[in-house]
Amino acid sequence: MNETRLLLCTDMDRTVIPNGLQAEHPQARQWFAEFCSQPQVTLVYVTGRHQKLVKEAIKHYSLPSPNYAITDVGTKIYRIDDQQWQPLQIWEDEIDKDWHGKSHGQLKRLFADIAELQLQETSKQNSHKLSYYVALHVKQDALLLQMAQRLEAYGVQASLVWSVDEPKGIGLLDILPPHATKLHAIDFLRQQLNYALDEVLFAGDSGNDLPVLGSAIPAVLVANATSDVKEAAQGLTQKNGTQQRLYLATGKNTQMNGNYSAGILEGIAYFSPVFRQQLKQMGVCCEQ
Repeated sequence: MNETRLLLCTDMDRTVIPNGLQAEHPQARQWFAEFCSQPQVTLVYVTGRHQKLVKEAIKHYSLPSPNYAITDVGTKIYRIDDQQWQPLQIWEDEIDKDWHGKSHGQLKRLFADIAELQLQETSKQNSHKLSYYVALHVKQDALLLQMAQRLEAYGVQASLVWSVDEPKGIGLLDILPPHATKLHAIDFLRQQLNYALDEVLFAGDSGNDLPVLGSAIPAVLVANATSDVKEAAQGLTQKNGTQQRLYLATGKNTQMNGNYSAGILEGIAYFSPVFRQQLKQMGVCCEQ
């Protein structure tokens, strides 16, 4: 890793936000904020949350303000300057190629007659993200096939991303440009800002982080990730030949526990001797 600057990209929920089941180290977030305040660190939050929810999380959890935010499942990139959030139009132009000029409204009309689809709130939609609620009893495979056939006939390339809101007991379905992913967005921003791969670090915890965790981008998987995600991430790196690019935080090499922001700091220390020394000076013990 380059010793003079760092493009630090991190997932939010259960990565920098301590909202999982495991305990957070009491000083980890404070140390994380202190580290990110350095001028050589450019902080990027990478999340499925939309802008309002990102801002709420920053305030509620006393997180450092980012320089950039990749939000809405990768469909938006914002530059944050003096608390002003400016969307990057060049990113929207990039992912718009998948939809071949078709608008959010046109795609919504394409599915207007499918009774199983219930539009999500306006705050959860944007120009390149069409989102629905779907009852869990609906035959998912048949629905997705029907929608995919319509999109293909309409000349639109799209990803249909299915997930479940378990607390609410409802299915979630996002229609996105295929290039609107965390991996593509991070790499796009990296190139726009002129960072080499070794000047980037990604931190994540869940299945939707796997494409980045298994890529050539240096990455840390925080210790509170599930065993299934850890196994899947290691399997991906073996498949892609990127084993040296992934670090699994454990807490064993620090005075912390490897969970959430403690795991991010541990990953930084693993990949960069210079930043490791800085963390030691801050009071974070990072032996390798």
